[in-house]
Amino acid sequence: MITTSVTATNLQMDYMKLLVAQMQNQNPLEPLDNKEMASQLAQFSQLQQLESINSNFAEVLATNERMYANSLIGKEISFIGETESGSREIMSRTVEQVSNIDGEATLVADDYIIGLEDIIAVKN
Repeated sequence: MITTSVTATNLQMDYMKLLVAQMQNQNPLEPLDNKEMASQLAQFSQLQQLESINSNFAEVLATNERMYANSLIGKEISFIGETESGSREIMSRTVEQVSNIDGEATLVADDYIIGLEDIIAVKN
């Protein structure tokens, strides 16, 4: 299955192609409405701005997560981990380092790799 990402820029380019085709083939006695075209172009511009804001916000969020993860180095965290016998229980370990796995900050404590979402508590 092939998935494609549709962006405001792609939509705007498709709209412009359609608009040019409409203008080339329009009835001279019933021309296109200029107000409607301007309104649609303004909507595409707003969509592009929203995409830009969303992208910038995602970058800020990722930076904040990395900074938070780095602030946990040397601190004791509690999380639910799997024991050698295979049971799951609350464990406490000291964070030794921060890694980046698949674009997400993860913590390394002893032999455990812990996601930020798995932290239950933090002690100094």
